[in-house]
Amino acid sequence: MTRVVGTRTRTKSGGTGRAADRRRRAPDRRPWRARLREPATGLLFVLPMLVLFVVFRFLPIAGSVGMSFTDYRINGQWDPVGLENYSRLLSDPVFLASLRVTLVYAVIYVPLTVGAALGTALLLNALVFARGLFRGVLFLPYVTSFVLAGVIWRWVYEFDGLINGLLVKFGLEPVGFLQESELVLPSLAVVAAWRGFGYSMLILLAGLKSIPTSYLEAARVDGAGTWQRFRYVVLPQLRPVLFFVVVIETIAAFQVFDTIYVMTGGGPTRASYSLVYALFDQGFQFFDFGYAATMGIGLFVVILVISLVQRWLLDRETK
Repeated sequence: MTRVVGTRTRTKSGGTGRAADRRRRAPDRRPWRARLREPATGLLFVLPMLVLFVVFRFLPIAGSVGMSFTDYRINGQWDPVGLENYSRLLSDPVFLASLRVTLVYAVIYVPLTVGAALGTALLLNALVFARGLFRGVLFLPYVTSFVLAGVIWRWVYEFDGLINGLLVKFGLEPVGFLQESELVLPSLAVVAAWRGFGYSMLILLAGLKSIPTSYLEAARVDGAGTWQRFRYVVLPQLRPVLFFVVVIETIAAFQVFDTIYVMTGGGPTRASYSLVYALFDQGFQFFDFGYAATMGIGLFVVILVISLVQRWLLDRETK
């Protein structure tokens, strides 16, 4: 039983709310075993995932960092080389060219994927029937393997494939989507966006569902149109989710490999030779594992810098 006296809450024992707060902040005088029981139980539940993280994430990363300072050979022997691999990386024309290709690909892929995901999420959010069916159909490409998607789209892009077949029927010349240096990266970006936009679509759809309907109803009562409601109500509320989607799609763009490996092999004339493809060649074609690990560290640094820049831009817009 409690009763309020002034601004304090007096308990049955005559104490006040402040006294209760002081008792809660008092040091725990239980035996150390009793104090450790609760955190130990929580650690026990997360231990399997923690072990998996350490074994399959932390240890490989630590091994890659250590390998980048060595001349590691396929027979397991290695010699320390210090910073030689890093100095080679900064002056390697192959690395710089693959970095440029990856940046161009990311500039094409990220807006295309995020735009497709946001557009389909807005459409699904506005649907009033068969929403689950359309959501499943649009998400279906995401569960398709990159290899299978690459094989199918390579046939679509071929000179005797689906798109060029339609162009010929309309009296137009066939286009070498995968044979021309200017078209190969946009063509690959379309394939990756078709395959990967479903995941970002679901995240954005969840973000749209979390926006209170009262905000939209108030804007509609004030006379705001569809575009005004999207710009001044939906977009500000969706900004944190949109930032997350942009970051994960940027990381996916810099890690592109499967589609390029299946469809172009890095060609034509290395016009689609991405950073991960160059890393693969150094490690598994030339067996220069130390330099391949250095390229992986360089890729990590590039992704980290871009993510920090994106975060800084988001913080500046929200101030």
